[in-house]
Amino acid sequence: MPNTSPIVSSMEWRYATKKFDATKKLSKEDFSEILEAARLSPSSFGLQPWKFIVVKDPKVRQSIREAAYDQSQVTEASGLMVLAVNKKINSAYIDEYIFDIAKTRGVSPNSLKGFSDMLKNSVSGRSTENLISWSSRQVFIALGIILETAALKNIDACPMEGFDPKKVDEILGLEKLSFASLAMVAVGYRSAEDVSADYKKVRFTKEKAIMEV
Repeated sequence: MPNTSPIVSSMEWRYATKKFDATKKLSKEDFSEILEAARLSPSSFGLQPWKFIVVKDPKVRQSIREAAYDQSQVTEASGLMVLAVNKKINSAYIDEYIFDIAKTRGVSPNSLKGFSDMLKNSVSGRSTENLISWSSRQVFIALGIILETAALKNIDACPMEGFDPKKVDEILGLEKLSFASLAMVAVGYRSAEDVSADYKKVRFTKEKAIMEV
């Protein structure tokens, strides 16, 4: 009997869309919901070491397309997001995060000193390279949330790492913000001309992909 779970069905339906219908646009509400799901994504310690850049300017999108080896999704999809990692997770960032927790939960920042000290010790004990690698893994959690949210809404998406990050960082001015681009997501609706839509999904069997101990 086929699995009728909406989550499984959405994952079977989705694919990395190669050609979008440039005439079909996402509603403001649908795009906002995808962004809100990204914002609410889980991260280690809740530190949220990311920024989601919505690229609306057609000229900027064209420049990014050139930095992405002329992949048409960048300009043809209804929406484009660049996912960037924060390269400066330090004591000042943690202080800001602790303040946000205190304000949101209506408690004193002093009551969170133990948590704050633990975070600062964890961060200070990592090299810059390790810290960025760790933070980057949190950003990819958000990428997964974005893809599944879009699929559940029957919105097509294409995750992309095939671009020159240094050029994209320069185009978006990310270096001066202490951020670095990691991935992009084009969202919209597939074109009838996208032959990839007809390909059967290829995944390892449950026996090969799942291990029980």
